Parts: sequence; structure tokens; C-alpha cells
Amino acid sequence: MSDFIRVMGKTVEEAVSEALSRLSCTAEELEYNVVDEGKSGFLGLGSKPAEIEARKKETVSAETVSEVKEEAKAEANAEVKAETSDVLAGDVIAKAEEFLNSIFANMGISAKLESSYDEAEKSVDINIVGDDMGNLIGKRGQTLDSLQYLTSLVVNKNLSEYVRVKLDTENYRARRKETLENLAKNIAYKVKRTKRAVKLEPMNPYERRIIHSALQDDKYVYTKSEGEEPFRHVVVLLKREKRY
Repeated sequence: MSDFIRVMGKTVEEAVSEALSRLSCTAEELEYNVVDEGKSGFLGLGSKPAEIEARKKETVSAETVSEVKEEAKAEANAEVKAETSDVLAGDVIAKAEEFLNSIFANMGISAKLESSYDEAEKSVDINIVGDDMGNLIGKRGQTLDSLQYLTSLVVNKNLSEYVRVKLDTENYRARRKETLENLAKNIAYKVKRTKRAVKLEPMNPYERRIIHSALQDDKYVYTKSEGEEPFRHVVVLLKREKRY
């Protein structure tokens, strides 16, 4: 973990802004503690600057993810996929856990893997258990999704039948699904009230499906996806507009 730096400003907000500049990071990436809120004084007399301790949160390096991704692709293209008659659960789990443990070791993360294989669904479910998993999840789950994609590449190399890989930690998938379903309902209410369509932020296909599913039975609104990846987003509209 990076060491904290001490930053001062006329106010806490000014100190935070200075910390963002010095650490070259966004507000979402900044971690800070208020040491002294400071005081303005009277007519400038007796004023005291605000002081904070700040550091940039440790995250999975985009460069590291990119390098691993390119390495996995190169290996997949270099080797001819062997035909296998059966998918062995033990082999699939072993490959997934070996890959993830190597990533965690390089990142300095201590984590335990709880894995299971669903023969009917042809999927391996892996729950990652450890301290401070927020960095592993990333903003809107982007880091977790990247790890899931890379693990899928490794697991499915040389397999004749595709195996789906699902990574989760701290019940993030269920919590994110609930958040998106609540968002869908709130947006639907807004569209009904204002009679104006609402565009949501860009989402991955899985999250867009959650929005579509949450509103598919709504009597007054409907949904559609617009745009190109990775900026494809959901739009919620009144059904009367669909009729027109």
C-alpha cells in the first residue's frame, strides 16, 4: 500500500483538490483522512489551514491486466485446441484457481478461493474471500469483470465445450443486481412522471440485461439499447411513444 502524504489547504475541500493534483488521481481513487478541519478566524486573524492525510488507492494495474490478457491470447492462438470428450470439474477448477492465485501473488493480495462446478450449467463458480476486496471489485465491477474474462480464457483453452466462469466476492453480483433493479424502477417512475425518455450510463451486456428484465413487464414504459460498445446504453421510454 502507498504511504499517506500530508496536504494542507484553506479548507478540507481545497486540501483534497491539492491531493488529487499531487497524486494525479481521480476522486474515486483517492483515500484520505481529515487530520484538522482548520478554521477561518476573524478577519483573517487566528486562521488555521485544514490538513488531511491522503494516498491513492491500490488498484489492479490496467497495464498488468492488459499484459496478462495479451499473454493468454498469445498462448491460446499458439496452441492447437485439443479435443476432449468430457469436461472434468477438478481440472477446470484447478486451472482457474492456479491462474487466479498467480495473479493474486503478483498483486500482493491474500485471498481464499471457494470454487464449485455446475455440471448442468457447465459453469465454474468462484467466490473470492479476503480483506479489502473493494479494490478487486473496481469501479462498477470493472476489475472483477476483467479478472473473470481472463480466467475464462485460461479455463477454456483446449476445451471442446465452453465452460462459463463466474467470479464473485463479498456478494457483489447480487448487490449490484439489486442496485440496478432499483435504478430501473426509479428511472421508470421518472419517465412516467416527466413523460420524457431517459438514457442510462453505458453498461456491459450483463447489466443491460438486468435493466431490460426489470422493466419488461411494466405497463407504461419499455427499454431498448443504443450505441456501440463500450458506450452502448439502455434507454427507457414511454410505451405510447412506441405506438406512435
